[in-house]
Amino acid sequence: MVVTLGYWDVRGMAHAIRLLLEYTGTPYKERQYSSGPASNFDPSDWTKEKEKLGLDFPNLPYLIDGSTKLTQSNAILRYIARKHNMCGETEQEKVHVDMLENHLMDLRLSFIRLCYNPDFEKLKPAYLEQLPGKLRELSRFLGSRAWFAGEKLTFIDFLAYDVLDQQRMFVPDCPELQGNLSQFLQRFEALEKVGAYMRSGRFMKTPIFLRTAQWCTKKE
Repeated sequence: MVVTLGYWDVRGMAHAIRLLLEYTGTPYKERQYSSGPASNFDPSDWTKEKEKLGLDFPNLPYLIDGSTKLTQSNAILRYIARKHNMCGETEQEKVHVDMLENHLMDLRLSFIRLCYNPDFEKLKPAYLEQLPGKLRELSRFLGSRAWFAGEKLTFIDFLAYDVLDQQRMFVPDCPELQGNLSQFLQRFEALEKVGAYMRSGRFMKTPIFLRTAQWCTKKE
C-alpha cells in the first residue's frame, strides 16, 4: 500500500521523514501544499483540506497509511521506524533514542525560531555564539560509534542528519562540524538508498523554510 505524506512544498520538518521512507523502501506519494509568496502568505491550499482528512490533530506534516492517520513529525518517524526495527534494540539504545529525539528537537526549534524571526540579523550572533558548544556536546555523545544510538542505524540518525546538515549549510566553515560529526554526515550520505535518493529528481535540499522566513527560502 502506498502511504501519503502531506507537507508544505519545502524541506522543513518533512526531510527526515522523506529520507526514512526512502531508506526503508516504503512506497509513498506526497501531497505538497503551496503557501504562496512571502509578500502574500496564503495557507489556503492546506486550510481548505485540513479538516477533511480525518486527522485527529490536523497539522503538517501528516502521514496516511490506510486507516492509520497521524501527525507530528517525530511520531511519524517512530511509526515508520517501528515497522523496520529502527527504534533501538537494547535498553541503552532505547534510552539514547528517547533522549536524543527530544534534545535534537530542542536544537531544531531554536534554529527555526531564529530563521523566522524578523530580527534575524540581530539575533544571529548570539545563536552562532552558543552553537559550537551544542555541537561539541553531540560530538562527545557520538564518540567513536557509527550511529548516535549505538552501532545500528535508528530513526534518530535521520533526525540528527537533518539537524546537522542544516547547521553545515548555515555555517559551512564551522570547526565543530569536522571530525566525527563530519564522518557521521558522510557515512549517512553513503547509505545506498539515501545516496540514490539524494541523486534523484525527487530530492529536496532547499528551500528549507517557507517564504516568510529570513534564510533559505529559495530553491538552489
